[in-house]
Amino acid sequence: MESGPAIFAALAFGLFGAALLVWTGVRTAHRSPVAAGVSPARAAAVTALAGAVCLGLGLWCLTRI
Repeated sequence: MESGPAIFAALAFGLFGAALLVWTGVRTAHRSPVAAGVSPARAAAVTALAGAVCLGLGLWCLTRI
């Protein structure tokens, strides 16, 4: 019974992390701002790090099944 919430959390973290990484990559490739009022390099780095952390959390949740 505990595997249901772990699978849901893994999917949620994984989808959010992947979407955040793709969105950041597209915005950076088009030289569009990732965040308003922040330097483009810093915003891209922080968002990519957050996306990678979310993917890592999703993988960690999958190991708990």
